[in-house]
Amino acid sequence: MRLTSQVVITAQMSKTIETLEQLRTTETVIEIITPSITTLLQQEDDAPILPYLHRIVTDKVSFSVSDAKTAIEKAYMASDETTVIILADKAFTPLVQNKLLKVIEEPPKNKVFILVTESKSTVLATIKSRLPITILSEKKEEEALGLDIMQLSLGSVYEFVQLHKRTDARSMTILVERIVKEAISSQKFNLDEKSLTLFSNTYVALDMGSPPQFVLNALLLKLLARKKR
Repeated sequence: MRLTSQVVITAQMSKTIETLEQLRTTETVIEIITPSITTLLQQEDDAPILPYLHRIVTDKVSFSVSDAKTAIEKAYMASDETTVIILADKAFTPLVQNKLLKVIEEPPKNKVFILVTESKSTVLATIKSRLPITILSEKKEEEALGLDIMQLSLGSVYEFVQLHKRTDARSMTILVERIVKEAISSQKFNLDEKSLTLFSNTYVALDMGSPPQFVLNALLLKLLARKKR
């Protein structure tokens, strides 16, 4: 791994950020990261503040358009030295990625953008076409999904939706991704191009503010309709 513009896919985000910090030689490093990642970063109470490292913690639990604007402002600050801008969140929304697209495509002089996230599938194709993807091999043990995709039924759909009636949009995005992966790998569903479009629209609906429980219910019912008999 190097301090070059890229998207880093990793299950151990805090460890990856620390590794990137250690790769620094003469660069200035600006980090914009979510609170959950910050709490995992090692930091001694009496550790000196490093003059080359500037860490900004997002106000919300996930990266917002406002945070993207902050990243863009930092990118356009004049500097003769190289500045590495590290942005980290478990899953960047399409709105955030689209906001960052132009500055990533045409970065100001001496500016490097590194996006650190957990899932390759939530990275937009437009971002992938402009930044190389670095996939690290660490594996993260996931909690049980709580839904048997192989035995999907109206009853199990209802129970699962009720279980997640208070799940927020960000967590729902990650949950939906797991459901989609399991549905595809199970080969128990008749999935075509239209189905893949449905999956993409699900992410968009969550990003645009549709109620997470409604989106989850719609996805599972459409999957159930495509279940092989």
